[in-house]
Amino acid sequence: MHTVKEAAHITGLTEHAVRFYTDKGLVPSVRRDKNNVRMFDEEAVNWLHGIKCLKQSGMPIEAIRTYVELCLEGDSTIPQRAALMKAHKEAALAKLEEAKRHIAHLEQKTALYQAILEHRMPDTTNPATWSDIRHMHSDVFYAPVAGRA
Repeated sequence: MHTVKEAAHITGLTEHAVRFYTDKGLVPSVRRDKNNVRMFDEEAVNWLHGIKCLKQSGMPIEAIRTYVELCLEGDSTIPQRAALMKAHKEAALAKLEEAKRHIAHLEQKTALYQAILEHRMPDTTNPATWSDIRHMHSDVFYAPVAGRA
């Protein structure tokens, strides 16, 4: 049996993370000693490794909880676990595409700042002066679309 500190060392998690995951009910086999101190056997440490793996993929705690519950039900839930992983992958891919759009926008903005620093164009980045240069910021100023908040 291992203490929180030992389980953290074995898994590479912080002690805080180990406590957090157990408090969230993600480590079903964790035990408590007579002083109510968490104690981790090999199975509990395995759950922590599994949680760490899922968390490193960006999976939210609620999805991890669902995964743990499905695992506890046994092999009959493999299709549901596979579907959970597929859905998580799709969400991660959507976030990646969004990040790519952010990077493309930031590339434009850093190029703009470089041009300003090199005095190749005037500073058009300060919203306090945009009333004079509104026509230069079509990416910010647009005609509102009906029904859009």
